[in-house]
Amino acid sequence: MTRRVQLDTNIVSHFLTGHPNVVRLLVATPMARVCISAITEGELRFGVAKQPHARRIRATVEGFLLRIDVLPWTRATAVIYGALRADMTRRGKALGPLDMLIAAHALEANAILATNDAAFGRVAGLTVVDWTKGNP
Repeated sequence: MTRRVQLDTNIVSHFLTGHPNVVRLLVATPMARVCISAITEGELRFGVAKQPHARRIRATVEGFLLRIDVLPWTRATAVIYGALRADMTRRGKALGPLDMLIAAHALEANAILATNDAAFGRVAGLTVVDWTKGNP
């Protein structure tokens, strides 16, 4: 079975603003294989809420969210998050709080994380691709 691709918030933002590599890769990937974390949905909704009068942005984000599978936060995800955060903190390699949650979600889902944030490369066992560079 082909692994799913979980989009990090920055890749979703690049898609919504028309980044050519990100658009090409997302269009070429079957939507059944693409997902985002509920954490990413929260970040997108926060971005929209910060700009209450930006109707076009709101409509664009809402349209995207209607078409993408959003992975729910589960007890299994929480277990992986706790162990991951403890390990990375012990090694002095912790990510930002939301990035740590997104990484745990990708690990729990056995998904490839599409991001252009190099910090995710520090997460043991996480497969990371940078769609802004055109890497599938």
